[in-house]
Amino acid sequence: MWQLIATHFREISREPGVLFWGIIFPILMSLGLGVAFTKKADVTRKVAIVKSIDETIQQEESNGFTDFLIKYGTKRDTEERDTYFWKITMPDDKLGNSIFLFYDLSWEEATLQLKRGGINVVMLEKEGKIEYHFDPVNSDAQLTYLKLTSIIETPELLNSEVNQSVKPLSVTGTRYIDFLVPGLMGMGVMMSTLWGLSYGIIDKRSKKLLRRVVATPMRKDFFLVALITVRICMNVVESILLLLFAMLAFHLKIQGSIPALIAIFLAGNISFAGISVLVSSHTSNTEVGNGLINAIVMPMMVLSGIFFSYQNFPGWSIPVIQKLPLTMLTDGMRSIINEGAGFPEIYLPILVLITIGVVFFTAGLKMFKWY
Repeated sequence: MWQLIATHFREISREPGVLFWGIIFPILMSLGLGVAFTKKADVTRKVAIVKSIDETIQQEESNGFTDFLIKYGTKRDTEERDTYFWKITMPDDKLGNSIFLFYDLSWEEATLQLKRGGINVVMLEKEGKIEYHFDPVNSDAQLTYLKLTSIIETPELLNSEVNQSVKPLSVTGTRYIDFLVPGLMGMGVMMSTLWGLSYGIIDKRSKKLLRRVVATPMRKDFFLVALITVRICMNVVESILLLLFAMLAFHLKIQGSIPALIAIFLAGNISFAGISVLVSSHTSNTEVGNGLINAIVMPMMVLSGIFFSYQNFPGWSIPVIQKLPLTMLTDGMRSIINEGAGFPEIYLPILVLITIGVVFFTAGLKMFKWY
């Protein structure tokens, strides 16, 4: 058993891609997504005004919106038609500034830009009144409309002190990075185990290596257990490095029981290891193996709430999604890291994951094809 484990460790450690895809890539992904979704950023909203602002300003009787632009806006000194003419900034130190760029366009130009996504809202001035035209299905256009009407009707909102009562939730456990890291850990276990274990076995079978290995004086289950042991050790190293990076870079904190976190992490590894053995138990065709692995990986990666919550799916599908192995693993780790859970809250997912692994491993071993 020790010789088999040492052999598989050498096999993995001599592959340069293991270092990047197993360790560096998840850290880079957490860095990119964590910065993108936790850093406060200014939001630019583009609005078209169907009537020349310059001509309106030159009129003796200017309407209220023109007065508003003159008082609060900044005019761009340019004659180019494809650049904005007026700019208004709605400051907010907590949620990020909202910057409105107003374009002086004809109706045809405005509708064309609306179709292309260049603008979100079209403002049409008629008899001193403003009509707003936008796609009601576009949530960003709705938000632009609401913010725009609020500052036009209540110009005091342009003073950032008005928003002092807004207190964004940025404590540990509520940020996107806190949601993301357990998901990346769960996805890493699934991808590493299924691709590293299943595809490796199928590849060895296609190259007739399993046939040679089984001819040696060893127990067949030792070979598979050694493969699983090496893969679990690799997953542990990868997840620890990811957690340490998140703690240092984003101040992530484990609020629950660390032994419970270790237990459900190992249970997830056992579950996916058993699934991997069953998936790779019979085929020797790598193309078929790719299809089988993707048939398991892709649905869970989309449905199990790795990057975004699965609560957005239809209500009837949520109970089904919650019973997927990746969902149980990810939800369990999230509850420990972000909600302070312990063994009483996650013992059931741990038992279910271990049962899945043992049942699938036993079934795969009985029908395992060595040559």
